[in-house]
Amino acid sequence: MQPHPNVRAVQDALTAAGTRDGTGEPSLVRLLPDAVHTAAAAAEALDVEVGQIANSLIFDADDTPLLVLTSGAHRVDTAGLAASIGVTRLRRATPEFVRTHTGQPIGGVAPLGHPHPLRTLVDTALAAYPEIWAAGGVPQAVFPTTYTELLRVTAGTPAEVA
Repeated sequence: MQPHPNVRAVQDALTAAGTRDGTGEPSLVRLLPDAVHTAAAAAEALDVEVGQIANSLIFDADDTPLLVLTSGAHRVDTAGLAASIGVTRLRRATPEFVRTHTGQPIGGVAPLGHPHPLRTLVDTALAAYPEIWAAGGVPQAVFPTTYTELLRVTAGTPAEVA
């Protein structure tokens, strides 16, 4: 069976960037038996701490997409984050906005593999883990990587987001 086009795009982006997991091996997208729509479900399926899950959240920041990669252990403080990045309105994006800017569905948005690069903030809380897991383009796909690798492959900015 051929992988979903989103999974293929994410794996191609990981490979092109030379992305590594926590052991230094190439990051490979893994398909789980079931969709994991929450950090808790992903952590349970992978047998890791919920804080090791890098949630990919798309926000509408004054009509511009903003990708926030946040630890599954906490929530984004949208008011504080808006003030820190200088936007007047920061809100969770609609499913249509997310798909338009990422080509991926909510629940499966990967940190990369989008049609165009997105401004990205990476939660500094993820630095506490030697390996973290991110979505792979569809709700049942995930891949392992590290905080340093996430910053590098997304050209992301470290940020306190909670």
